[in-house]
Amino acid sequence: MMIVPSPQKKTPAKPPPNSPEREREKAARRTKPVAPFFAPKNLAPSSDIPSSSPAFATPAHTLRPFQAPAPAKAAILPIILPPATLRPLAFRTFTKKHNLTLTSSALQELATFIGRHCGSGWREQGLAEKVLEEVSRAWKNRNGGVIVDGSSAELKDILKTLEGNMSGGKIITGSRGISRQNSLLLEPADDADHSKTRLGLRPTASLLRNDSQGSMGMSNLGFADEPDDGAAVKDARRWLKIVHAFEQPRFVYNVAKKHFERDPSKPSILPVAAHRTDMFRNRFNVIHQRLLRNEAFQTSAVAGSRGSTLRRTASSALQSHKITPISNLLGRHGSHHMLLGMLVILPTGSLAISDLTGTIMLDLSHAVSIPENSAWFTPGMILLIDGVYEEEEESMGKGLSGSSGVGGTIGGRFQGFFIGQPPCEKRNATLGVSGPDGGADHTIGGGFGWIDFLGVGSERAVGSRMRKLEQRLLRQPGLAEPDDPWRGRVVIIGELNLDQPRSLQALKKILGLYASDPEGSTPMTFVLTGNFTSHAIMARGGSGGSIEYKEFFDALASTLADYPMLLTTATFVFVPGDNDGWVSAFSGGSAVPLPRKAVPDLFTSRIRRVFAAANSEAGLSNNSSTNGDAKKGGEAIWTTNPSRLTLFGPSHELVLFRDDISARLRRASVRLKTKVKEPTAAGDEDVAMVGAVAEADVMDVDTEDNNNPPGGRRQQQSDTAETAEVPYDVGAARKLVKTLLDQGFLAPFRQAVRPIHWDYAAALYLYPLPTAVVLADTTAPPFCITYEGCHVMNPGSVLVTGKKGAARWVEYDVGRVGKVRECTF
Repeated sequence: MMIVPSPQKKTPAKPPPNSPEREREKAARRTKPVAPFFAPKNLAPSSDIPSSSPAFATPAHTLRPFQAPAPAKAAILPIILPPATLRPLAFRTFTKKHNLTLTSSALQELATFIGRHCGSGWREQGLAEKVLEEVSRAWKNRNGGVIVDGSSAELKDILKTLEGNMSGGKIITGSRGISRQNSLLLEPADDADHSKTRLGLRPTASLLRNDSQGSMGMSNLGFADEPDDGAAVKDARRWLKIVHAFEQPRFVYNVAKKHFERDPSKPSILPVAAHRTDMFRNRFNVIHQRLLRNEAFQTSAVAGSRGSTLRRTASSALQSHKITPISNLLGRHGSHHMLLGMLVILPTGSLAISDLTGTIMLDLSHAVSIPENSAWFTPGMILLIDGVYEEEEESMGKGLSGSSGVGGTIGGRFQGFFIGQPPCEKRNATLGVSGPDGGADHTIGGGFGWIDFLGVGSERAVGSRMRKLEQRLLRQPGLAEPDDPWRGRVVIIGELNLDQPRSLQALKKILGLYASDPEGSTPMTFVLTGNFTSHAIMARGGSGGSIEYKEFFDALASTLADYPMLLTTATFVFVPGDNDGWVSAFSGGSAVPLPRKAVPDLFTSRIRRVFAAANSEAGLSNNSSTNGDAKKGGEAIWTTNPSRLTLFGPSHELVLFRDDISARLRRASVRLKTKVKEPTAAGDEDVAMVGAVAEADVMDVDTEDNNNPPGGRRQQQSDTAETAEVPYDVGAARKLVKTLLDQGFLAPFRQAVRPIHWDYAAALYLYPLPTAVVLADTTAPPFCITYEGCHVMNPGSVLVTGKKGAARWVEYDVGRVGKVRECTF
């Protein structure tokens, strides 16, 4: 056996002591990091203070810089706070001070929160009272409603936000806590930081408020009585805002809470079918709750009801009406009832009335309207009908067989004798704010004043302050005559067909009249309404296609360029019609779904360039989002149909709507008995629905001395002229206005007659009643009428029918009345 020796490893030769390899090895050893357990404990960073005496061999122990000890966090010992113990304090804060109602679940949530974060000092140190005050004001800021529910996401979000801003049981205020300053900035800021503006009080484009953020700034609404004049904006147009239909907040009436709540669902153009039912249900609930607050439908404890008909005598002047659900008619043959429901058409072609409980067939062969010939009645409207219920056996005997109850339809029929619109409610009564006859602190009570219906601030929160600001900026006391030109005017131009050259000539004449006004007195807003072509564009009509449509607006831009003073000092608002693009490309001129979008920017680019050039030549800003810029120029806004124009927040709300609704009402209305027998008794009279008082109707027409019809002057019905014959144009205007405002909806028709986007139906509501409505209807006579405090104006068409070379428009004084004006060109 042979053993082979293993090979030995060769040891490399060490480099010489002074060789370069040996020097590199020593350097590597010196730079090698020391293990943690071998590292010296007195090593100091380079920023430490060195030894004070290095020359005298002072030990190398450096002095560390002095650091203040971190403040000890205030320790709170949580306690279990029973809700019954907190109830008196919560009742005093929420109910007595803020008119809110706490549920048991909300009280439990607050007691748990205060016991955890305030501890045993919740009573002695007043910590719980401050927390309750902050929560109540934050709840109002979010428009949570009158009832505070513990299961609501708003309350949980408020407590979560408050928890992050508490230390030692106290609410931190300052840079790291809840900001209590600048929470209600009433004047535009000078810088570009808009984060301080809350509650939708920014002028122009920044008026939108973000409800998703839990702002606690409502805790301190203190501000000076007069804003700083150095940073104040002198032009009232800065507080003008256009609210588009697709951007308007959506609210739904909660029957259980008797309050409006924001719809949490995301809107869609193609929603599920259930949203259509929700739209009609919400319309019914809004009118029903409005009707129950009316004096005529409130039961008196002194004077009992003597019947529920729409007729009364002097002896039963204090009677109250009662609405009967349709499902309660069963088994009550031959009894009188008053129904509130939607007028519908059954599959058999018969008329019926439907509410949330059922449907019953109607017989209106003997029905008359109350007051006579005062409103239209079409399927799709929610109406009041008084009559007698007849069971199915009686109906079959007369050949009017009722249905068998399939689909919620009740057998039998309802013989209607009187039919009327549900009375509307004044804006002040809806919002519960100061009435015109009361003092500064007078409130009607109740209402929905804390609801921000348009996203510009609620009436209770900012209304009084906005009116003071309006008085300072807009209501100049130096006007010598009421007819002198002033800044607070809105010029409303009716249908402007750009494919007709005479329309541009009329527009040029109108703009020339206002361009000659003194500087600083020109109107703040011009509203131009469609249809901008006489035929449906791109539908093989007489107005051509997209190229011709673009050329029409280019011609309009050339006309506007001749008046640079108006372009730099006013806001031009363009409201489209059914014949405008793009929606008319597939509608062919028929009714399009409401609301509809604005005219695309593709066709209006030349007009925007004209405004930019005019502002640039005048040295003004063309940026609509520059709130603090005192030299902001004019702008052109292409809005939806319908849309809202607000001035000074909730103080003035102007609805802009373009539709030939008068002709649609005449086509779809129900034919009723035309003549009512005049009462013979001295005290016998038909009960006019509350709000239908004829004395409140005012007709404002041109007061100048140019071609005015004999009946075109300002007319006001007096008590002694009730029986006087009303001109046809005035009667038709009053009939149209009463129908729309009583319905509280801009499209009270069936879906087949006037389609509606179900999820965006909130833009069509007239509740609360706006301060003014622009109803551009070419099928109705021009008028300016005030009904229940709402001023309704119709400019008609810019070209006067039957007059050659005549132009017509409406001039509206904000907060006052409008007048129809004419001129020749």
